[in-house]
Amino acid sequence: MPIEQVTVPDIGGAEGAEVIELLVAVGDQVAVEQSLIVLESDKASMEIPSTLAGTVVELLVAEGDQLSEGAAIAKIEVAGDMASEEAAGDEARAPGDEADGGEPPERADKVAKEQTGVASETVAGGGNASAPASQPDEQTKQPAAEQLSPEPAERGEPGAGLASVYAGPAVRKLARELGVSLVQVEGSGPQGRILKEDLQRFVKKAVSAPSGGMAGAAALPAVPEMDFGKFGEVEVTERSKLDRLTAANMQRSWLNVPHVTQFDDADITDLQAFRSTLKQEAEGRGTKLSPLPFVLKACAVALRDNPKINSSLARGGEELVYKRYIHIGMAVDTPAGLLVPVIRDVDRKTIWELAVEILELADKARERKLSPAEMQGGSFTVSSLGNIGGRGFTPIVNTPEVAILGVSNAAIQPVWNGVDFTPRTLLPLSLSYDHRVVNGGDGGRFLSQVVSLLSDIRRLSL
Repeated sequence: MPIEQVTVPDIGGAEGAEVIELLVAVGDQVAVEQSLIVLESDKASMEIPSTLAGTVVELLVAEGDQLSEGAAIAKIEVAGDMASEEAAGDEARAPGDEADGGEPPERADKVAKEQTGVASETVAGGGNASAPASQPDEQTKQPAAEQLSPEPAERGEPGAGLASVYAGPAVRKLARELGVSLVQVEGSGPQGRILKEDLQRFVKKAVSAPSGGMAGAAALPAVPEMDFGKFGEVEVTERSKLDRLTAANMQRSWLNVPHVTQFDDADITDLQAFRSTLKQEAEGRGTKLSPLPFVLKACAVALRDNPKINSSLARGGEELVYKRYIHIGMAVDTPAGLLVPVIRDVDRKTIWELAVEILELADKARERKLSPAEMQGGSFTVSSLGNIGGRGFTPIVNTPEVAILGVSNAAIQPVWNGVDFTPRTLLPLSLSYDHRVVNGGDGGRFLSQVVSLLSDIRRLSL
C-alpha cells in the first residue's frame, strides 16, 4: 500500500504556529478528519485533521516545532480503498499538474516571494512600505526598493528606512506586535538578515535597561525578580504561548491607547420576561437564549448609528477608517486563555441566528478548534462576565478597534419610579474607548443608545 504525507492546510496565514500536542503515535490507525496534532498560533489553538485514512508510519514533527502552511506532519500508509481513489485521481490529472512534482502556481509564487524577502507591511507609524531582498551591494538594492515603493522618507512618513530592512514576514509581524521598529534592530543572520532571536534580544535589552539608557527605545523599569520559594512552598509552571501573547497584546493596547471608561445600567426587566416566554421555543430549536444575543444586536444598531465607534486609526493616526461592516468579537474564557471569536454581519442576523452562532463559537473556542479566520476582522468587541459576578470593570480596548463593551452580572435592585421604589433587573455596562478617536459625547451617545435598546427591545425592530 502506498505511503502518503499529510501536510498543514491553510491556517489563515498564521506563520510559525507551534506544535503543542501530538494526538497520534506511530502505528495508530487514523481516519479522515481525525485530528493528528494541535497547533498554537498567536491567535488561536487549532487541531489539524488527517486528510488520509490508514496507519501512521512516521511522525515528522515534535512538540515545540514551528510549522506553517504546507509543512509535512506525518507519513501514512493509505488504506486500500483510499489508495484506489488516490490512484484514480492521479490518472485523472492533466499533464503539468501537481502530480509531476511541481509546485502549484499559487504556492510557487508564494515561495518565490518568501525567498526574495519581499513583503508588504504596515510600517511603524502606519504607512505602507515594501521590503526588498537584501543584496550585498547597496547600489544594487536601492533601485529595487525604488521600483517597489518610494522610501518612507520621500513621503514624509514616520518609519523612514524600514523598507530597506532585511527581515522575513514572520519577524516583521512579531515586530509589529511588540511595537518595535526594525530599523533599530541589528541582524545577525546572513547578509545582516534580522532573525527572531535578534528581535527578542533587542526587546529584552530594552526592557531591562534603565530609563533613558537606550535612545529611541521605550524602556520600562523592570520589576525585580523575587524568590518566592523562601516564603513557603511554590509551584512554577510555564505559561502557554497564547497566554504570553495575550498578555503582550493587552500591555501594548494599554500603553498605546489613552483609555476612557463610561458606566451605565440597562434596565432589562422586560427583556428577561420576554426571554422566559421563549424558553420552550429555544429548546425546540436546540439552543439557549441568553441576554448576549440581545446585547450584540443592540451594539450593532448603535454602531450603525455611531460610525466613529466602528472605525480604526490608520497611517499613524493621520487617517480614520470607517468600516461599512459590523463584525463583533466575543471574548471567551477558556482553559487555554482568553480567545475572541468574531461574529460577522451581526446587523444582518436575527436573534435566533446569533444565539446559535454564539454557542457554536464558544464551544469551538473551549475545544481549541477555532481557525485564525474565525478570530479576525472584528470592528468592536463585547466582553461579558455573565454570571461570573461583579458590578463593573474597565475592559481594555482590543486594538486596532477603538472601543469595547464590558457586560457585568445583572441584579435586581430598587428603582425609584416617581412614586415608590420598585424591583427592577439592572445590567451594568462599561464602555472603554480610545480617546484619540472617541470623545465623551461619542461614547455617551453610543452607550445611552445601547441602554435604551436593551431597556425596550421593541426598538431593535425599528
